[in-house]
Amino acid sequence: MSQSTQIKLRQLSVITGAWLVVGFLMSLYDHLLLHTHNSLGPSAEYSFLFSLALNSGSALIGAMLGGSALVFYVNVKYADKSYGYTVLAVSLWFVMVILIIVTVLGAVSVPIRTGRPLSDPVAVEAFRDFLLDSSRAKNIMTWFMVVAVTQLLLQINSKFGYGAFGNIIRGKYNTPQEENRIFMFLDLNESTTMAERLGDEKYHTLLKDFFADITDPILENKGEIYQYVGDEVIVAWKQEDGLKNSQCVQCFFDIKQRISQMKDKYLHRYGLVPSFKAGIHCGKVMAGEVGIMKRDITYSGDVLNTTSRMLSMCKEFNAEVISSAELIAKLCLPGHYAARPLGSIKLRGKEKEVLLSALQPIMAA
Repeated sequence: MSQSTQIKLRQLSVITGAWLVVGFLMSLYDHLLLHTHNSLGPSAEYSFLFSLALNSGSALIGAMLGGSALVFYVNVKYADKSYGYTVLAVSLWFVMVILIIVTVLGAVSVPIRTGRPLSDPVAVEAFRDFLLDSSRAKNIMTWFMVVAVTQLLLQINSKFGYGAFGNIIRGKYNTPQEENRIFMFLDLNESTTMAERLGDEKYHTLLKDFFADITDPILENKGEIYQYVGDEVIVAWKQEDGLKNSQCVQCFFDIKQRISQMKDKYLHRYGLVPSFKAGIHCGKVMAGEVGIMKRDITYSGDVLNTTSRMLSMCKEFNAEVISSAELIAKLCLPGHYAARPLGSIKLRGKEKEVLLSALQPIMAA
């Protein structure tokens, strides 16, 4: 199972659990409200267990049908739409889903409660009362808000990156922590030339397409998109994830393969296929939240500066991807990749020399 599918399934499981809790709380609220001093009390037909089953059933069906559509289709198909558009569109769509669910539940529950088939006049009248009950309007408004908040939280989670929003909520990085991380700085080649050739607007569209197309290869190799900086993307790994199966290296070549597979799209839209280079390095960084407005989790440390300088050496050595010897020593490179030593290089802004290697497929060596 792909990493992106696993992420979507985890999101769906969280949505299902949260909505079941909402269904329970709605039933509990109604039950307590019916037993307040200001209430005339529940009707003879009222049953807390029936109410709980109804609300929980609605939540479960809504999550399985609507939640799945939300996670697997809507947020993929309309990933380029504005947050407001998707929140409103999804919420209105869910109102229609809820109306369908209420109708189905009524068609099932009314014959059970009345002991008559739905075609019977008594059952028809009970079915009409079921649909027009004011509690249905309350439930629709409640679920409209639940769905809107759910979609908004999914968008926020996507904005921060999978898992990062949860870390902010839990305050994991409220106090800076030292972590071992691997970073890859990936940058487009000849970006200035492309921008002049395409114009600012079309070049921005190319960047948008490029960053969207490389997302899956990054996720499949358990990378985290740390930042987009102009025409550059910074990918981070927990050290154990990046080293496992050399995923930090495999990621670059998977991105290269993905763009190669989509070359016809780029040639048709832009008349070119973007190429890129990367620098990969590892080490200790401090991770912590910064800022009051637009709070974010940032990494700081010499590792990032060194990786950035390594990226700038790709052109000088005519290499697609350069790694530090420190990282190479920790990796178990797959048999179809090789490290070509470049020697001990003094990087700009660094006092000590760094031992570098170029990574390349063996068939291209």
